[in-house]
Amino acid sequence: MPRPAPPARGVQTTWVYTLGSLVFVTFMLQATLLLFVVEDARTSGEPADVAVAALALASAVVAVRYCWFLRVGLGGGLPHPGWTIALLAPAAGAWAIGLVTERGALISAVPLWIAACIIAPVLERRLRWGLVLLAAVVTAAHGVIAHSLGHPILLDERGAGTLLVAYAAALPFMVISGVWWWEIVVTLDRHRAAAADLAVAEERLRFAADLHDIQGHHLQVIALKAELAERLLERDVDAARDHVHEVRLIAKQALEETRSLVAGYREVDLAAELENAREVLALTGAACELTIDGLPDAAEARRALALVVREATTNILRHSSAEAVTIQLASDTRGASLTIRNDRADPAAGDDLASTGLAGLRERLAALGGTLEPSRDGDRFTLVAHVPATSEVSA
Repeated sequence: MPRPAPPARGVQTTWVYTLGSLVFVTFMLQATLLLFVVEDARTSGEPADVAVAALALASAVVAVRYCWFLRVGLGGGLPHPGWTIALLAPAAGAWAIGLVTERGALISAVPLWIAACIIAPVLERRLRWGLVLLAAVVTAAHGVIAHSLGHPILLDERGAGTLLVAYAAALPFMVISGVWWWEIVVTLDRHRAAAADLAVAEERLRFAADLHDIQGHHLQVIALKAELAERLLERDVDAARDHVHEVRLIAKQALEETRSLVAGYREVDLAAELENAREVLALTGAACELTIDGLPDAAEARRALALVVREATTNILRHSSAEAVTIQLASDTRGASLTIRNDRADPAAGDDLASTGLAGLRERLAALGGTLEPSRDGDRFTLVAHVPATSEVSA
């Protein structure tokens, strides 16, 4: 089974932004929490407070690393169990030890709440919200149990403690919505790739259907004539010879029609090719600007430029995540110039400047006295084709 195509570079950039925002939110909550528990440990010097601070720090480090696993999307599944255990174990330890500290009520339960919120997106929907609800109950239970043991909840005395709890309460919605947005971007990229593949597949099916229509009848007649000639060889040599002659004529006709089909397939219309390029690129989500200032008079020039449009469009679909494409065609008494630009050429896809397709087009244009000049400037890839008016002679 063929492996799916890697996501476009724009999708990769979106993941970087998504991951950055998730890490930032998680880090800020963990950092604020650590300020509280470290201050408690420094003030009291109690081993329990020191243990809560150490466990909260360990949970914070693993939580930041765990954000990388959210790339699988909503319901994508848990990573290796070791990572989940490493995330939950110190957070659960801080929750338990916080019950016996004087100032750790509710605050020491926040690491376990954050851990649950980070794990939730990779679970199935029912389990996801079930885990969030369970974590909310366990977090609230920590405050209730601590209060019943005579430990006051000192959020107001901490100044920002109430704000920390408020942001922590919003954490599951922020994390899940962030992963949901990332999943949408991945889906859109898959649809873009599918649209490009569909355009190629439709063209192949059209050619295959035409070839079948032309050859199917001829091959069937050839088979029947050959079978009949084989049967007549012993009884009527002259009749068999006539049938063999007819087989040769039918085969010749089939060959001529096949050549005509291929020639017609290669005989591309420049105006139609330009419009087709605009429509196909638009299907991928790119903004395609098409400007036509006259078509060249020479049929050979139009054919060559149409092939340039086709090759450039194919390269953009395969080797680019273009968001904006411009196609400009200008024609005057000196000749015709075609310029195609896209803003997201992918360096990882190979060197477009030396591709086989462009090399063949360069030779075709050179035969007409024209030129083909590809260039790259950072992410921008430009292809300029020029055919002089003198090519009309060769048409």
